[in-house]
Amino acid sequence: MRLGDRIRSACAEVTGRARHVRLDEDALAPLAEAFEAKPRSESPDPVHQAVGPPQDTLAFVLTLDAVNFGSGWFPHLTKRPGLSGYFTIASCLTERFERHGPFSAEALAELGPADCARIFGQDLAVPEQAELMTLFARSWNELGRFLTARYAGRFAGPLAEAEGRAEAMAEILGELTAYRDVARYEGIEVPFYKRAQLTVADLASAPIGEQAARIHGLGRLTAFADNLVPHTLRCAGVLHYGASLSDRIEREVLLAAGSPEEVEIRAAGVHAVERLVAELGARGLETTAMAVDQWLWNRGQAPAVKARRRHRTRTTFY
Repeated sequence: MRLGDRIRSACAEVTGRARHVRLDEDALAPLAEAFEAKPRSESPDPVHQAVGPPQDTLAFVLTLDAVNFGSGWFPHLTKRPGLSGYFTIASCLTERFERHGPFSAEALAELGPADCARIFGQDLAVPEQAELMTLFARSWNELGRFLTARYAGRFAGPLAEAEGRAEAMAEILGELTAYRDVARYEGIEVPFYKRAQLTVADLASAPIGEQAARIHGLGRLTAFADNLVPHTLRCAGVLHYGASLSDRIEREVLLAAGSPEEVEIRAAGVHAVERLVAELGARGLETTAMAVDQWLWNRGQAPAVKARRRHRTRTTFY
């Protein structure tokens, strides 16, 4: 089975077995109506904006997405006024690229936690910030070594090797530790490949020149399983959590990565997006899981959604 099929099949199986999370099919119709009426606006995500010529922007996407995780640490992050954890990280890196240009692959391989703390405005004396900056450095180091050893330092190397095939590039990135996003649930292997798939989608949406146009098979990608899209679906009444799980989230108790509850939330989020795509198709609107995911992620920036607590997990996968 191809990557997208494996993810869809496993997430449907987990959702069917889930004990802590329930999908309400009847709530899909109102959400589909909201999607049909959605305003067409440009993405506010810095990863979709130019930060120089196309080759620099391509390097920016890979560099940013290599540290696009840490939601479990974000409550302890020093954030810029009015910005979330992700937008703080993205804005800091954007400014660094605008001032100094991209890192070389060799430079990424050598950066340490202190470099990351300086770039992102964090304090290594704060344990949670130090832990996240250490993981950021580790992820950049691995990416830098990977690009240097396999592609002579070329950031376009993975895309070229994949010949523009979205799933193939996601699987190439999945060879890296921080992207190897596969869980186990009651004997089932559950691949999510959240950040690997998201990186491909971001490259396709970024102004990286003709290389973006060569990316194909984006409809094969699934939703990008994190903690915000399931939360947005929960706020819309599509996902319902059991009393014990809801209570833990309200008390801001961390969910262990790979725990049954955490896997169920992520899997149900992916499967709910697939059901929403099918609902929209039945209405005559052909779309993709990638497009629905981005729409739900943007809805998740609304104050009412952000005001309600969502699950937190400390993992390099989201």
